[in-house]
Amino acid sequence: MNHDPVCGMKVANDATSNSEKTVEWEGTVYYFCSSSCADKFNADPEHYAHTGKSDRNYPVCGTAKIQKETNAASNNKSSENKNVFFTCPMHPEISQNNPGLCPKCGMALETITPVDNDDDTELKDMTRRFWWSLSLSLPLLIITMGDLIPGVNVGNWLQATLATPVVLWGGWPFFVRAFESFKSWQLNMFSLIGLGTSTAFVFSWFTLLFSSQLPEAFKIAGRAPLYFEAAAVIITLVLMGQVLELRARSKTNSAIKSLLQLAPNKALRVNSDGSEEQVALDEVKEDDQLRVKPGGKIPVDGEIIEGHSHVDESMITGEPAPVNKTTASKVTAGTLNTTGSFLLKAEKVGSNTLLARMIELVNEAGRSRAPIQKLADKVSKWFVPAVILVAVAAFTVWAIVGPAPALSNALIVGVSVLIIACPCALGLATPMSIMVGIGRGAQEGILIKDAEALELMEKVDTLVVDKTGTLTEGRPTVQYILVSDEAEKEGLTENDVLLFAASLETSSEHPLATAIVAHAKQEKLELKPINDFKSITGQGVSATIDGKSILIGNNRLIEEQRIDVSSLRSQTMSMRENGQTVIFVTIDGLLGGVIGIGDAIKKTTVEAIEQLHQAGLKIVVLTGDNATTAKVVAKTLGLDDVEADATPEDKLNYLKKLQKQGHIVAMAGDGINDAPALAKADVGIAMGTGTDVAMNSARIVLVKGDLRGITKARLLSQNTMKNIRQNLFFAFIYNFLGVSVAAGILYPWFGLLLSPMIASAAMSLSSVSVIVNALRLKTQTL
Repeated sequence: MNHDPVCGMKVANDATSNSEKTVEWEGTVYYFCSSSCADKFNADPEHYAHTGKSDRNYPVCGTAKIQKETNAASNNKSSENKNVFFTCPMHPEISQNNPGLCPKCGMALETITPVDNDDDTELKDMTRRFWWSLSLSLPLLIITMGDLIPGVNVGNWLQATLATPVVLWGGWPFFVRAFESFKSWQLNMFSLIGLGTSTAFVFSWFTLLFSSQLPEAFKIAGRAPLYFEAAAVIITLVLMGQVLELRARSKTNSAIKSLLQLAPNKALRVNSDGSEEQVALDEVKEDDQLRVKPGGKIPVDGEIIEGHSHVDESMITGEPAPVNKTTASKVTAGTLNTTGSFLLKAEKVGSNTLLARMIELVNEAGRSRAPIQKLADKVSKWFVPAVILVAVAAFTVWAIVGPAPALSNALIVGVSVLIIACPCALGLATPMSIMVGIGRGAQEGILIKDAEALELMEKVDTLVVDKTGTLTEGRPTVQYILVSDEAEKEGLTENDVLLFAASLETSSEHPLATAIVAHAKQEKLELKPINDFKSITGQGVSATIDGKSILIGNNRLIEEQRIDVSSLRSQTMSMRENGQTVIFVTIDGLLGGVIGIGDAIKKTTVEAIEQLHQAGLKIVVLTGDNATTAKVVAKTLGLDDVEADATPEDKLNYLKKLQKQGHIVAMAGDGINDAPALAKADVGIAMGTGTDVAMNSARIVLVKGDLRGITKARLLSQNTMKNIRQNLFFAFIYNFLGVSVAAGILYPWFGLLLSPMIASAAMSLSSVSVIVNALRLKTQTL
């Protein structure tokens, strides 16, 4: 990973594939985030190469200077931390050290650097504006729909009174962004919103104040039309969309915050004289000795120098069973010490810990995903200037060669073109379908966080799945209990073997013991009292029950005790081949039986894999578990490929490799160790039964943890995207035909000149058609 010498952004080494983004100067190759940064470097290479200065007064690439007035307050706030940089989620080449608005699309910039706090100022502001605007727009809509008071009277002034604060206060941020978009000529949806609503609003006030000066062509039955409700409702709908979008975008920061909170804030340091003191985590240095007590989180990466315990490392490995740790064992920051106490020697602290690296990976993966530009925004680049040109051209033609009164008719045509092109339907086309589609998914237990996840899901060709907790249940359970021939001759049953084992294991802290005890409780067995309990570290336990010597342990313990297990040898081999852990139970020196403990495949997984294969997806299992177990699971389910013993960084790199090969990749996982890969995937899918970090990193959450939800999510994506394309067609065809008619194209043949009132009705009709079509998604089967 390199840094752009102009803007300081991180740039991948594979940028060499694009000659426009690399420059070789004095024998050194420099990498750039964009060709415009490369151009700035070429203009003065010595300045950037030798001084390392970057132009932070402007967004990267010199696009446009962020408006000073809008950002003055934010700039003062950001000055407290100059190490925090901000970028645009739609245009990652934009980067600066203070918050503000993107000069290209008008979106609020987000932090690049991980921070353990959420700045929801904009969300709160937009939410407040939305609710106030909604409270004023609803009565305004009722008044205009009821057509309560004809003519210029109290009713019209009431409309103006209700609409003015909605447009001027509620819509003020949009007008600022629209102004900036026209100033930089980076036209977007805010350009359309600003143009359409301001035209309707200004025309309505002119009509209200100077109705007597309007030509009769503006009036229907002597009544001058008003468009206050159109302007106010459009502003309210756009505010609602902004609130929903900001809430979805905040989930990315939630994933980072969850990771940051994994590490404890303080550590218990042991001084050279043996005394202990609690210190802040940033005060811990390499080679410090730290005491970690039962139930505490490990503060730094290091090595145990005294004591032993079991440590829950599921955040790293994804495996639920805590790992036995003794002297010289390595431990990782953020993992949980479950039982004993130990003394730790710090080896990696601060940003060097594995947890810090995971935070960086999640952050980089999230920022490297360039969101697909919405079709409406793409079209707006030519739609807005096209509408303006049509309006100006129509006004000019009618003013010069039109019938009398030429100027009045020209004004009617120009205003009608602008009003009918108001982007209400265009703005509703995508969010209405997304809103209904997301609601339909929620009914099926599929939580979809943003529109892009739906947009990409139909294009996914490769599904990468974690094993533990995704394909499997995610917790060790008893799979088999077998009784030896010798025990059967003594009249012992499977329940007897289970009863002896569970009674003994109640005194053990090992997670496999917990699985045995839980299974005995499930079978409603009454456990027996034990005597002379003894733990054999790393091998098993022993005790006396009803005067009988019971020994429970692994294969190594049985071999040391020279106990004959030949009667069950083939069965135990089969268990291991199926990825299970084998526990031996002996009674008075003879083999009583064996218990197979494993992580069972979910009942719904087989059906889900079949459905996904039928949909044409390639399915790969990517797990931190050992290769033997992973291959058994993959073979059982008929998966296409296996990647085992994978660290969080390995998982991330594997997804990068697939994406580099041109695949659209979905990643399904449930653990903290899956978070970087979930963030990097084109579509991250988290199990609702998994960790908060995984769910925050993913863009889709399967509430029930059922992989069949992926098939439903894919079908929902196909239905929703088809619906969006239909809506956009309706919106554009109305605009195309409406603008043409409003410009007077039919006048030479039919004498038809569209009034602004009819233009408004046509605009409303296009919105109704979009809404009705979107509602069809509720009834479609998944």
